[in-house]
Amino acid sequence: MIKLILTDLDGTFLNSSGGFDADRFQKILSALTEKGISFGVVTGKQTERVEELFGDLSKKIWILGDSASRIKFNGKFEFQQLIPNAQGKQLIQKLEEIHADQTIIACTESAAIIKESQAELDGEVVRGSYAVMKVVKDFSEITEDFVKVTVFDRQKRCYESFERLKAEQEQFYIVASEAAWIDITSKGIHKGTTVQKLQELLCVSVSETMAFGDGYNDFELLAQAKFSYAMANAFPEVQAQASFIAPTNDESGVLQVIEQELIK
Repeated sequence: MIKLILTDLDGTFLNSSGGFDADRFQKILSALTEKGISFGVVTGKQTERVEELFGDLSKKIWILGDSASRIKFNGKFEFQQLIPNAQGKQLIQKLEEIHADQTIIACTESAAIIKESQAELDGEVVRGSYAVMKVVKDFSEITEDFVKVTVFDRQKRCYESFERLKAEQEQFYIVASEAAWIDITSKGIHKGTTVQKLQELLCVSVSETMAFGDGYNDFELLAQAKFSYAMANAFPEVQAQASFIAPTNDESGVLQVIEQELIK
C-alpha cells in the first residue's frame, strides 16, 4: 500500500513552461489526503520558491527543498543541514577559479545570493528557482552559513567542472544534474538521505513509497521508493534505474500515474 508520493519538480512534475495543472492537482491532493497518502516534492528549488509555485496548497505538501537540504511542512522546518560559512566560502573560491563567467548561487537561510557582475545576465534564470534573491559585490560579504551552493553555467560546462571538483567531494555532496547546473550540499546530504529522514518522520517504508524523477540528481530519490518512475523525457540512465516509465512532464505524467494507480 502506498503511503507516500514524492516527485522532483523541473522536468518531472512541472511542464516545459515551469507550470502544472493546479486544478487537477488540487483534486488529486484532496483524494490522496482522504486515503491517508502524503505528497511531497524533492527539488533543487528554494523552499520559498516552491511555496510560491503551489500557493495555499504548499501548506498541505512536504517540501524537501534547496537540493533536499531542508524539510518543511505547513510553514515549519522539520530538518535542515547547513554548510559552515568558512567552508562554504572556500568552496565558492574554488568554483570561481574553475570558470569566472559562470553564475554561482550561494544559498543561505535568508536568500539566494549572486554577485552583481552576474545579476544582469542571469538574474532571471536564478529567479526561476529562487523566490528570495539578494545581490552582493563579493561573496565575502556573506556572514551566514550556507544551505547549499549552486552553479548555473550557460556555457554548459558543468560535467567538465564536476570532474575538477573531485577533491571537494571529501567535504561535500556534489552533483551535476545536467550540463548547465551543479548542486552542492553538505557531505552526505542528497535527495536519498533526506527522503529517508522524511520516511522516518512519517513511519513510511521504501515499499510504501512512490517516486518520480528525470535527472541525474534523482538516482538517490528513486532508490528510496519501491514504486520508482522515470519520466519518458528522463535521461536514459535514469530510466534504466527506475521500475516504471511515466508519460512526459508535458503530458502531466506524474498526475496521470497517480490517477491511474491510486485514484480509481
